[in-house]
Amino acid sequence: MIIMKLALLIRSSSNQNGVPKLHRFSSVPDIKLHLDKAAKLKNLKHATQIHSHIVTTNQTSLGNINSLLVVYAKCGSIKHAVLLFGTTPGASRSVVTWTTLITQLSHFNKPSQALTSFNLMRTTGIYPNQFTFSAILPACAHAMLLSQGQQIHALLLKHAFHTDTFVATALLHMYASCGSMSFAEDVFDQMPHRNLVSWNSMIVGFVKNKMFGRAIGSFREVLSLDPDQVSFSSVLSACAGLVELGFGKQVHGSIVKRGLMGLVYVKNSLVDMYCKCGLLEDATKLFCGGGDRDVVTWNVMIMGCVHSQNFEQACTFFQDMVREGVEPDEASYSSLLHASASIAALAQGTFIHCRVLKTGHMKNACVSSSLVTMYGKCGSLFDAYGVFGETKDCNVVCWTAMITVCHQHGCANEAIELFEEMLKEGIVPEYITFVSVLSACSHTGKVDDGFKYFNSMTDVHNIEPGLEHYACMVDLLGRVGRLEEAWRFIELMPIEPDSSVWGAFLGACGKHGNVEMGREVAERLFELEPDNPGNYVLLANIYTRHGMLEEADEVRRLMGMNGVRKETGCSWIDVKNRTFVFNVNDRSHSRTREIYEMLQKLKELMKRKGYVAETQFATNSVEGSEEQSLWCHSEKLALAFGLLVLPPGSPVRIKKNLRTCGDCHTVMKFASEIFQREIIVRDINRFHRFTNGSCSCRDYW
Repeated sequence: MIIMKLALLIRSSSNQNGVPKLHRFSSVPDIKLHLDKAAKLKNLKHATQIHSHIVTTNQTSLGNINSLLVVYAKCGSIKHAVLLFGTTPGASRSVVTWTTLITQLSHFNKPSQALTSFNLMRTTGIYPNQFTFSAILPACAHAMLLSQGQQIHALLLKHAFHTDTFVATALLHMYASCGSMSFAEDVFDQMPHRNLVSWNSMIVGFVKNKMFGRAIGSFREVLSLDPDQVSFSSVLSACAGLVELGFGKQVHGSIVKRGLMGLVYVKNSLVDMYCKCGLLEDATKLFCGGGDRDVVTWNVMIMGCVHSQNFEQACTFFQDMVREGVEPDEASYSSLLHASASIAALAQGTFIHCRVLKTGHMKNACVSSSLVTMYGKCGSLFDAYGVFGETKDCNVVCWTAMITVCHQHGCANEAIELFEEMLKEGIVPEYITFVSVLSACSHTGKVDDGFKYFNSMTDVHNIEPGLEHYACMVDLLGRVGRLEEAWRFIELMPIEPDSSVWGAFLGACGKHGNVEMGREVAERLFELEPDNPGNYVLLANIYTRHGMLEEADEVRRLMGMNGVRKETGCSWIDVKNRTFVFNVNDRSHSRTREIYEMLQKLKELMKRKGYVAETQFATNSVEGSEEQSLWCHSEKLALAFGLLVLPPGSPVRIKKNLRTCGDCHTVMKFASEIFQREIIVRDINRFHRFTNGSCSCRDYW
């Protein structure tokens, strides 16, 4: 059966037009010459012709078989290599043949097949040599198979290959890739001879395991060995991780002195380092300073813009990349989708989706999850569900993205259902997955489920809860009014609570009107983050709602003394590829008169349906004018404009830089029913989808 498969493969590969016929040759040098040529050109058709000639002329020597295995692999066809090996008689297979196959399987990211071949070789009585060990250890490293790697470590100790520099380097690389840097250091310390590759493996291992300081320390020792592009690129990644700009600039100077600036690999790392250290302008100068630029260079620049929150500039770089004829890859699309999501550019995100479909990148889970996130952040839950449903073999990133989108859109019950479905599928949740599902429990008041998932982090999934998870649990208890219990929960935390934890508690105090607790928590927050205006505003609002106007004024005076200013609320709406921005009490728009007339009309229609203004949200307004000030909120102005200019029946999508107030939330519900419109409001925390007089958050937000 295997021989028939190989014959069919050879026939289908060689019976193609445009392949030159081989002249008759019989000597070994001739065959080697043709094999070298096929490998150099990566011409599979040529390789299969040579294979046919070798078989028909009975020149299936061990050397020719080994060379053919390598040629097939270099031509990108591991299938041909495996079938060729399968047709080779067992007696003709040497350690070189087995090692060649294992090397190619490892190279083609088939660790299971590589390990199977390694074990099968040993059962045939052939012992591995140093090259075999150097081939199988990278397979364990790539798949993070620590247990199998340790078994191979024991085996190479038995065969006394642990002193071989190349084997020891492969071994420490395996341990570093599996996250066991202590074992990697032990191997490194016991090496009788170390070369630059050994040092580079340690530096790369430290960077991979976020031990950036150790990576820089190792690099300093490598300077005497004439470091190469791998050394420099790795240490620049360490500088980026530590935001160590000073040493990064020293490394930059050393690169210039050694004449390595022309290497794309090094230049990419330099651009990345400057981006992550906050010097986007320097990174841009380096990027535009000439020299070769591959797709990685463009990706680094685009990701740097995203990291610096220059989202429009990221989109511009992407357009320039395409214009220069560089084909975007998965990383390009993922970064650009992140930029589109951050500015809620739905039209642009949809355009990228079309490109992804045309270029065949939808199979990539990273791109799919980025699309789900983009549609979610742009307010289109339906499209996010569509992408998720069409994605085959969803990984934990895809599931987490969909759970997060559901939660952000107020569909907390659906988010919890998705989490349960993910567990049934055998997908192991990650750190961020639990943040989303715990937050969903908080917004549905499911205290028991919240504690079940929280406890399962350590009991089932061996994940240590972080501050985000503790903040979710405090929010969960606080929302249902269990403030005393939330306080005790904070006191029992094994880590020091930060502003996110206390901030969640302050929000709960405001919701349930606990002045004393609110005051105490706010004082803690003033110490932790004295420049955050939200904490001052929350405490002032608590005082105001309880008639404690002097205390509220005192908080506002404290803000002034500390130089803290409340961020001005603004909302924006996209109409025909233009963005219209509205501030509180805005009268700068060319259609201001029509906007306020629409608001007046809406108010009258709402009052007929029983609307009563929630004047407690009218802060900083003159007494007696509270209701009027409420109708000047920026999201109401954006709503009125959308109702005026958008076609009947089309959704109204509004974005706001702050949390929407309770009165605006009520107005949106009434408006959705009166005008039979879907109204989607994205505030700083979440989406509110209003239809037929109700909101997706079920008024629990």
